[in-house]
Amino acid sequence: MLHGSANPIGGQSQLIKLRWGAAAEDLKVAGADPFIKFALGENVKQSNAGEANVLRFPQSRMGVEQVFVDAFTRAREYEKEWAAYNKLGKGQQKKTEAPRRDLELDALVEILNNKRFITCHSYVQSEINMLLSVADRLGFKVNTFTHILEGYKVADKMKAHGAAASTFADWWGYKNEVRDAIPYNAAIMHDAGLTVAINSDDAEMSRRLNQEAAKTVKYGGLSEEEALKLVTINPAKMLHVDKQMGSIKEGKDADVVLWSAHPLSIYAHAERTFVDGRQFFDVESDKALRLEMEKERLRIVQKMLAAKKGGAPTQTPVAKATGHFHCDTEGEEKELDK
Repeated sequence: MLHGSANPIGGQSQLIKLRWGAAAEDLKVAGADPFIKFALGENVKQSNAGEANVLRFPQSRMGVEQVFVDAFTRAREYEKEWAAYNKLGKGQQKKTEAPRRDLELDALVEILNNKRFITCHSYVQSEINMLLSVADRLGFKVNTFTHILEGYKVADKMKAHGAAASTFADWWGYKNEVRDAIPYNAAIMHDAGLTVAINSDDAEMSRRLNQEAAKTVKYGGLSEEEALKLVTINPAKMLHVDKQMGSIKEGKDADVVLWSAHPLSIYAHAERTFVDGRQFFDVESDKALRLEMEKERLRIVQKMLAAKKGGAPTQTPVAKATGHFHCDTEGEEKELDK
């Protein structure tokens, strides 16, 4: 679960499993490393916010860089202040005011000490280079660049830094930042030795990442096994949970999908789904539930028609706009409120 991409340094993240029916706390992946969302590009400098929205810093790509430099410089000083205070004896601490606790800087200090890990929304070569340079200069690591549609241009630098890449299979042309996107991006980064995964910002496509991974067989010539790794073990490695999930092996969590055909085929559909060894879905039960729901819908409709014929009061249905929001949504929520 990630923060959006409106800020260079966004919110802290939470790794979960979708255990249907479980309480919120029970969705969390126990013992998982903590992560945090960073972002670069048009979103954080508000390129699409309009001329009336020019008050919030940063407004330029140079400003985005300065946000990172300022934040981690402050975090370094903050860490030194606490280290100096903690070295004092108990008697001296009573006479000395402790540094002011800052929760944001606490998170940045965790990054500096490799206790919290960065996933960074990114697109273009210049900004990827910028963050890698800032990170090397200030002593922190970028765990994963997400989207990273120009990653093929800087794969060697990412490998030297130790960053992984989670990208779209074949998205391009939807905004200025993706003019240089190519469908061979994932395969090129893979061939350069990076840990690569396929991701999606789309609510529907995120259910079909197996098909997105299959595109790397066509665009780049990856083997079927390597393509499957892009949506199984490789993402688990990026999230530091590959010892417990991401592949089928004795001792790992039993998170398994049984497909009706080859999992990279567009004709394959899920027949059974297991999470932690518990079956959460099977196609036979799903068909039975759909029939029950349809029967119940028809029963309610007939009851409403009978009530209308009996003279019960009625009201005209009111249309309600629906939609879903993603990292590039800007202003659409206002339209839905009308």
